[in-house]
Amino acid sequence: MSDILSLSLEDAAAKLKAREVSAVELAEAALAAAQAANPALNAFSAFDAERTLAMAKASDERLGKGQGGALEGVPLAIKDLFAVEGVETAASSNILKGFKPPYESTVTRKLWDEGAVFLAKTSMDEFAMGSSNETANTGPVTNPWRSRDSNAPLTPGGSSGGSAAAVAANLAFGATGTDTGGSIRQPAAFTGTVGAKGTYGRCSRWGVVAFASSLDHPGPIARTVKDAAILLGAMSGHDAKDSTSLPEKVPDFAAAVGRSVRGLRIGVPKEYRIDGMPAGIEKVWAQGVDWLKQAGCEIVDISLPHTKYALPAYYIIAPAEASSNLARYDGMRYGLRVDGEDLLSTYENTRAAGFGAEVRRRILIGTYVLSAGYYDAYYLRALKVRRRILQDFEAAFEKVDAVLTPSAPSAAFETGAKSDDPIAMYLNDVFTVTANLAGLPAISVPAGLDGRGLPLGLQVITRALDEETMFAAGAALEAASGFDARAEKWW
Repeated sequence: MSDILSLSLEDAAAKLKAREVSAVELAEAALAAAQAANPALNAFSAFDAERTLAMAKASDERLGKGQGGALEGVPLAIKDLFAVEGVETAASSNILKGFKPPYESTVTRKLWDEGAVFLAKTSMDEFAMGSSNETANTGPVTNPWRSRDSNAPLTPGGSSGGSAAAVAANLAFGATGTDTGGSIRQPAAFTGTVGAKGTYGRCSRWGVVAFASSLDHPGPIARTVKDAAILLGAMSGHDAKDSTSLPEKVPDFAAAVGRSVRGLRIGVPKEYRIDGMPAGIEKVWAQGVDWLKQAGCEIVDISLPHTKYALPAYYIIAPAEASSNLARYDGMRYGLRVDGEDLLSTYENTRAAGFGAEVRRRILIGTYVLSAGYYDAYYLRALKVRRRILQDFEAAFEKVDAVLTPSAPSAAFETGAKSDDPIAMYLNDVFTVTANLAGLPAISVPAGLDGRGLPLGLQVITRALDEETMFAAGAALEAASGFDARAEKWW
């Protein structure tokens, strides 16, 4: 049964429908593997085996009648930012420890409606603030991959590192993630998986713990581009409970996988050639250009001139929104409460004990840039830069159909290597934040290994509401690279 856990989501769903394996058997195998691996990987924050097996049994009943959705009986891992009714949803933070929401997020409800089975909650950087999955209250997640020249533990990236590690280690057939500045795509690149986000508003944010509301994008992490397309299709759709949800019909994303890319114009932005970029990243990017050229694409050199301002703009806007969103966690209604002598000291004690160092840092930055005398100098100026970045993309998409870049500026690094240097950690988002600031769909596809045998990813960005081209180009890269490397099991 362990072999079946290495199948793609698409193939597992087919075997379930053909009754070659039951949903209960698959759920039991996935649960056993996840629980056995968790002491080593620390990818999961909460299990509910009773719920898992009950959902699998219900799937078997539907499958036995020839019914069921696109994900019927398939176990999925859920990032600990999505509310799952009755299951602890803590955003990997002490301030929400023990909180079990009496409601279901729209995204997970859509997945359950398609027959997916809840496997477990995955650990993440606290409140999604991080690029290495080291800020969780449950401790760091360990990447299933190991370097050829060292057994030192590696980060799986963040903030959706638990989800990425679970998929890469063949513990879940897919997982939900959120991407505020690259938190799906960067961990996907670090773990040899596929990570995608749709256009801003394509997936509802209702029931998802907020970090930066204008930047947060729910999306999937999967083993193949086709699996990611299936999952994003199931997760997407208009939601009246989310005012930013797009009232647009959801295309058949999976049908775009395998579609010919001949004639597409692919933009290669000169601004993404940064100083000190590792040779392996340069090489895989050049290979990606060649692969798409061989597939019949036209390669076009483009300029996105405001790219150099994206990271500083992001690290003003995101903390500003976070400082507002996280003001609700005060110990009054739910979560942690540390009493003080009066109301103010209760607030202070609760938030000091409940939030980790990185969350406190970002709240302080956000409060500062929104304060009197600094709002115009920092926050308002960052919003203007954001608009310029969107205009750069709009101008580029008059000439090209998609943009090709690296997903991350390095392969996975050792746990703890950057935790004492916030700026070095923030630089991990240098290739991904622009798509969030502009609200554009983007995907990371594994494309090769570096000299240490660690996976590297390529990113495709397309115009708003054109996820189909994103998946078509991503699938072309996947087919050309023939990437089939997997982490050797050590856990």
